[in-house]
Amino acid sequence: MDLQEALFESVPIRVGVVDSELETWRLVRPLLDADADIRITGVHDTGSAAVEALRREPVDILLLDTALADMDGFQVLQEAGGACAQAVVFMTAREEHALRAFEAGALDYLLKPLVPQRFVQVLGRAKEHVRRERIQQLVLQLAGLVKARPEPSRAPRYLDRLVIREVGRVTLLPVDDVDWMAAEDNYVQVHVGGRGHLLRQPLRELEARLDPERFVRIHRSTLINLQRVQELRPLLHGEYQVILRDRTTLKLSRGYRERLGLLLAQG
Repeated sequence: MDLQEALFESVPIRVGVVDSELETWRLVRPLLDADADIRITGVHDTGSAAVEALRREPVDILLLDTALADMDGFQVLQEAGGACAQAVVFMTAREEHALRAFEAGALDYLLKPLVPQRFVQVLGRAKEHVRRERIQQLVLQLAGLVKARPEPSRAPRYLDRLVIREVGRVTLLPVDDVDWMAAEDNYVQVHVGGRGHLLRQPLRELEARLDPERFVRIHRSTLINLQRVQELRPLLHGEYQVILRDRTTLKLSRGYRERLGLLLAQG
């Protein structure tokens, strides 16, 4: 984004729509047209056309149906790449897809048939997300940490919540609340405030989707939230005890000491 343009809220927010249902488009189009902040950059009714367009020209907000003729919306997002949109809103007729939408990094989801008031609410949330991203980019540019570019650079999209499926309920758990995590075969035990939640995902896959500046591995089976570290105590052979704020004591293996040390020094 051009540095001068980022100073003004009048910069259009580019929206792409991917949906094969005419009824959805008839409802969405007038709501988008009525919003002076929005510029519709593309409307596609097949996944393949959407992927091609998004690879060529990313958008700020992507309204994406989960059920298309040639592929589902999750495949579109995967093939187009995480940089195809700053905010993704899935539209689905199946409520169970809402959980998968969050797992795919979506900002929000809309259940069909769409309700205008709910659509406007979610669109407003997406617009605010885009504006925050623009402000963050501007601050970095002014600080001299990144160079201004003609096209918006896309920061990696890290998880901001975990979807925990437990008997009789599903919990959306903010990653900020996590103290530490431990691998248990193909599962992860997520520890929050003295409670454990079982997540059906290997630790290495979960680690790849978390911000490495916030979550760091201290052992081959242990990942901690850096903000929860209170002190380190040396042990034998270059190992340490890591003591968290809640007094949980974990072992820092020698092989992971350098990475943790660098992050703590930056803090």
